[in-house]
Amino acid sequence: MGFNIAATATIRSLSMLRVIGIVGAGAMGKGIAQLIAQSGFQVLLFDSIPEVADMAKQALFVQWDQLEQKQKITPHVAATARSHLHVVEVLEAMHVCDLVIEAIVEKLDVKQQLFHQLDQIVKDECILATNTSSLSVTAIAAGSRLPSRVAGLHFFNPVPLMKVVEVINGLLTAAHVPPLLQALINDTGHAAVFAKDTPGFIVNHAGRGYVTEALRILQENVADFTEIDQIMRGAAGFRLGPFELMDLTGLDVSHPVMESIYHQYYEEPRYRPNYIAAQRVQAGVLGRKTGQGFYSYPPVSEAPLLPQETVWQGRIWLSPENPLALDALHDLCERIDIVVDYGHLPAADAVAVVSPDGEDVSTCVARLGLNPRRTIGIDSLNACHGHLTLMLNPATDLKLAQGLQLRCAQHGMPATLIQDSAGFVVQRVLATIINIACDIVQQGICSPQDLDQAVLAGLAYPFGPLAWGDKLGASRILSVLRNMQDSTGDPRYRPSPWLVRRAQLGLSLLHVAER
Repeated sequence: MGFNIAATATIRSLSMLRVIGIVGAGAMGKGIAQLIAQSGFQVLLFDSIPEVADMAKQALFVQWDQLEQKQKITPHVAATARSHLHVVEVLEAMHVCDLVIEAIVEKLDVKQQLFHQLDQIVKDECILATNTSSLSVTAIAAGSRLPSRVAGLHFFNPVPLMKVVEVINGLLTAAHVPPLLQALINDTGHAAVFAKDTPGFIVNHAGRGYVTEALRILQENVADFTEIDQIMRGAAGFRLGPFELMDLTGLDVSHPVMESIYHQYYEEPRYRPNYIAAQRVQAGVLGRKTGQGFYSYPPVSEAPLLPQETVWQGRIWLSPENPLALDALHDLCERIDIVVDYGHLPAADAVAVVSPDGEDVSTCVARLGLNPRRTIGIDSLNACHGHLTLMLNPATDLKLAQGLQLRCAQHGMPATLIQDSAGFVVQRVLATIINIACDIVQQGICSPQDLDQAVLAGLAYPFGPLAWGDKLGASRILSVLRNMQDSTGDPRYRPSPWLVRRAQLGLSLLHVAER
């Protein structure tokens, strides 16, 4: 290779990072190597199985040829990247490195052993970074003779396309290390966000609510997984429903992360995993990679089930209990051409529509003295967003509900019927996501701005969770959570102090107190 680099003083500037080692040439290691070599750094790539590293190099050369042909990178960048990528056959070759990034198996003891080995090889000034997604950086650093030089550098797959990287401070990480890693990431064209060393860091922590709450809704038999996915795509704007996402990621990957974060937080109810996912892992029903997950792959085409054609008769009476819902529900009635009953109580031929925030329909029926057979709930959070959620109570006349569902569909408003639940589907999932995000910033894990940026780039949510909370109204999200907690008694819904205080004061969830 021809490297002859003398030991340097403590590395404090990007210009002092000349050679970067990567240990592990799987999907993550290969992606990191591509990104860093394209940015002009010398890269040493090592894998304990030499053939894997050779195959990664060959694949990257093909990738650079294709990117050059498509004019995604210049011929100069492609040539530089090829000349800067070097496969090494022994770990000892890392002795010339200024930074080593490990991207090996997600097992604490294996990572600790690697860092112990690197301690005997690299110079003391060399920085060691772990690409762990769910393990403690501090615990990994415990395998190093110099834990002050160890930090987290969490990339996302596929690395070249996922434009955010988490820079994680271990408990003993030296102050100069994170800014240097930030400079490196920014030089690659990606965005660096800072996080404290806490379970799940930012993205894996913030993403818990989407899948764990969906699994809980499925467990409670509120709706089946296809309906939950339809609602979260159509009504909330997610690219993939939670069950589609778990199938894509693979439950063998996502369920252990759920369990890891839950146990690392000493059984914090907000992160509680679900037996449904555990059972599927045990059965090997993991998702796309096994051909069968919540869905079958390739998909089995099924004719959609349409509600029976029931002629709608009568009017809709709108409960005045939730003033925030009335405008949306009035707009809905206009769109589906239904007369509104403005009586103090619903007429005999009217269907009573309630729109509770965080409560179920049965509670509203009992409190308002309504006829349960003719009472239906509508989630006003998404009443005019292209997909409706209609909630039954155990006594609702199903034909009546199907008639309303058909009427909505005939006017371009597809609707899903679900069973009684405190918080519908969208309310439950979004309130959980926003609440967890609030608690992340309450703990000082990262800044509000870094949280929203990381989630937008790392999870592709329609909005950053805190900005989403502002859009829906912090006070309303707080009401949903408090009502769900009262209705269920489940501490998973207890509101974060960050949310409570900003809702009380009318502040943005992105607001940071002056110090």
